[in-house]
Amino acid sequence: MKKLLLFFAAGCVGALANSLTVWLFGHQGITRLIGVSMSPALSPDWLYPRIVWGGLWGLLFILPMLNSRLITKGSVLSLIPTAVQLFVVFPFVAHKGIAGLKLGLYTPACVLFFNWVWGMVTAITIKLAK
Repeated sequence: MKKLLLFFAAGCVGALANSLTVWLFGHQGITRLIGVSMSPALSPDWLYPRIVWGGLWGLLFILPMLNSRLITKGSVLSLIPTAVQLFVVFPFVAHKGIAGLKLGLYTPACVLFFNWVWGMVTAITIKLAK
């Protein structure tokens, strides 16, 4: 149970880092500069579900793969929420097309990077907490 709590909390920390990165890139115009229409407002309504989902995704760290290489595990596991975002959320929930391409051609690369931030921060949080 302690591991599950740790992984959930670490996933929440990773999601906060991810969300702040997404917001900062939008706020500073970086996403717009590369042709991606992704500039969310930093609000509780936007942030809260992202943190909860990040915690739930953090439970993936319980999987017994690459246990000695937590940073590699974070990179690999970040591909799962990336795939869900690109191939479930964007096309069926947000109606932004497959891989969110209606937001811009480089949307998949942005999502990959932002979720990699989640994976790295989650992995580092777990490493520091052990």
